[in-house]
Amino acid sequence: MEKRKISFMIAVLPIIVLLLMGAFSVFYWKVGMIVPLLSGVVATGIIGYIFNYSWEELQEGLKEGVANALPAIFILLIVGSIIGTWILSGTIPAMIFYGLKFLSPSLFIPLAALITAIVSTTLGTSFTSIATVGIALIAVGNAMGFATPLTAAAIISGAFFGDKLSPLSDTTNIAAAMADTNLFEHVGHMLWDTIPAFVLSLILYWVVGQTQVGGGFEGADQINTLMQGLDSLFNITPLLFVLPLITIVLAIRKTPAIPALLSMSFLGGVFAMIFQSASLVQVLSSFTSGYSSNSEISMINSLLSKGGVTSMGGTIILLITAAALGGIMQKVGILDIILEKMMTWINSSRKLIVTSLVTAFLIGLSTGAQVLAIIIPAKMFSNSFREMGLDTKNLSRNVEAGGTVGITLVPWSVPAIFAANMLGAQPAEFIPFLFFPMLVILINLFYGLTGISIAKLESQANNKLRREA
Repeated sequence: MEKRKISFMIAVLPIIVLLLMGAFSVFYWKVGMIVPLLSGVVATGIIGYIFNYSWEELQEGLKEGVANALPAIFILLIVGSIIGTWILSGTIPAMIFYGLKFLSPSLFIPLAALITAIVSTTLGTSFTSIATVGIALIAVGNAMGFATPLTAAAIISGAFFGDKLSPLSDTTNIAAAMADTNLFEHVGHMLWDTIPAFVLSLILYWVVGQTQVGGGFEGADQINTLMQGLDSLFNITPLLFVLPLITIVLAIRKTPAIPALLSMSFLGGVFAMIFQSASLVQVLSSFTSGYSSNSEISMINSLLSKGGVTSMGGTIILLITAAALGGIMQKVGILDIILEKMMTWINSSRKLIVTSLVTAFLIGLSTGAQVLAIIIPAKMFSNSFREMGLDTKNLSRNVEAGGTVGITLVPWSVPAIFAANMLGAQPAEFIPFLFFPMLVILINLFYGLTGISIAKLESQANNKLRREA
């Protein structure tokens, strides 16, 4: 049966449904993003059926979308195992231990950002970092006389540094998968905006922190308790840093994601046997169901009881649902119709790059949800980036800037509300001090307008030919 032409107004209906359901889910129902994503799938399916798409065609779109996400699904499974084995090996506890060890009142605010960044990068999660080390740092900062909103902003900036850059982060993996780019190339390309933004943020936190330096260090007891607890549970040694150094080497050598991540998980198990005298059963248990901490210190239990393949189930279900939505929208042609309308004024690579960044942030502003702010623009613009000769890692970097990090600037977003509850400062109070998210967005806008660091497909192909020659 001949397909009827779908108008632009009809094409945007599934996205409107998605955004509305996302807003209700975030602000009222608080049931996560599965319902909004499924609502988008249903709305798209109904439109497809009305416009003469058969059930077989719609089902094929769902399958194609999920098939495209399979590499990311495997990566997330391995990431879960890495978290478990790296904790058991003592690598993550060692990073936390040494990060907490070097606190100085005059450098406390930038160190709060740096320590949280280390923890978040190693764990691959901003929320856990905020809810554990972040709470301890807030207590220390209050004892030193620092304003809670300033300390909270430094912690949040550090936490989302890791959420953006860590190959263990679910948002990092989802952004790479949805934009159809290699995980480690995506991470490497983000160094262009993440490192300058974070370095500038540390400088700004030092400058602002100097105006609030007080005397005393009463809050250090919490840090000492945490360090002593880690030291009693694990054999803490600088040799454990060899494991993350190997990871960096694998990333620099651009080792394919799945073999590299499997190596990281396997080496985590080996290190656990060598440095923590772990048994094979303990290694396999941490690989499968994660590490379980039985410390008398509740903060350590909260920080370290995680990981394992099974822990990634929720994220994988979310990824499958999102990929299915993207697949059926692609099959019905909804994304193409919307993009065709937008492309009537996007007549240059600069406009395309800036539009993708702004779109990611606006979706985050509308829904307060990281996942939607990453998925929708990544799926919407990926083909256009290729058609204009741009590598899709430019797109994945933009959706991370606007979706993963920029969303912390939205007072009603999930990350902002979570941080407020954990750290005891309202979003309106700490957002003015969120230097890192602001700088990430500004730097990407600058790159988009000037062309600096923008990777082109042609140059990539030419470089490959030169290397082969």
